[in-house]
Amino acid sequence: MEIVCLDLEGVLVPEIWIAFSEKTGLPELRITTREEPDYDKLMSYRMDILRKNNLSLTDIQDVISTIKPLDGAKAFLDKVREITQVVILSDTFKEFAKPLMKQLGWPTILCNSLVVDKDNMLTGIKLRQNDGKRKAIEGFRAMNFRTFAAGDSYNDLTMIRTADRGCLFRAPANILKEEPDLKLCTTYDEFYREIKSFVEYR
Repeated sequence: MEIVCLDLEGVLVPEIWIAFSEKTGLPELRITTREEPDYDKLMSYRMDILRKNNLSLTDIQDVISTIKPLDGAKAFLDKVREITQVVILSDTFKEFAKPLMKQLGWPTILCNSLVVDKDNMLTGIKLRQNDGKRKAIEGFRAMNFRTFAAGDSYNDLTMIRTADRGCLFRAPANILKEEPDLKLCTTYDEFYREIKSFVEYR
């Protein structure tokens, strides 16, 4: 049996922190895992900016409520789910994900959670586990699933490398330069064909 594991932001929905950056007018919040490979460092940096600007979880959730899936993402996901199992592996947080999952038809997502104080200010994160995307792939493979993984950022590379097959989707130039051997898909039609060929391969 096959299972497809997809990143969320940049693959199915816009980058949440970029949308929040645009809403708040804070360009320093535009940095994502497409540029910064150290996730703990990135989240510490983000939380410091939030504290300095008195921005709470509610402020972020208000912006997330306005985000729509990328054009064609829902139809693509529906097509893939017709031919195989799909799980979203994301470093986002359950406190962010719910409205996005609703718009995508409630796919399964494995992600992290936030720590907030009494004023709803972000004070920390609870990772499901370190390098959770790779470990999820290893877990599925241990259950005899053939695995396909795809994403667009530094934190997707270990799961793509660990999976039986995988690709980048609309990855930035810096990652393409550093990972020239990885397959790149730039449209959902191409992406679907890549997954379908994996599912049909015996």
